[in-house]
Amino acid sequence: MANYLTFDVNDVEPEFGAPSADRVLAGDPQFTTWNLEEADGGLYSGIWEASPGKWRIVYEEWEYFSVLSGYSIVTEDGGDVVHLRAGDRMILKPGFKGTWEVIETTRKDYVIRL
Repeated sequence: MANYLTFDVNDVEPEFGAPSADRVLAGDPQFTTWNLEEADGGLYSGIWEASPGKWRIVYEEWEYFSVLSGYSIVTEDGGDVVHLRAGDRMILKPGFKGTWEVIETTRKDYVIRL
């Protein structure tokens, strides 16, 4: 067994989802997630993709991500607007509240720590 992991989704069964209806502010955003790692201690990593729409987000976890493609806007309640395109990276910390708006289908890789 190797002690490394590549971000290759070819052999990973995707999961499909969407934000809960009470959080959707615009459009009909749909998610596809390829979970690549679920490690002890609440550590997760993989690839996530979302179609256009806007919804409320509330983070209880810590997440680092890198945008691979698309265009999204993340806005913190009472704070800054962050435009995200391919190559942009961000950390969302526990307690973050705001909105995520996908303008063009967005794909990111992520690492989440609960």
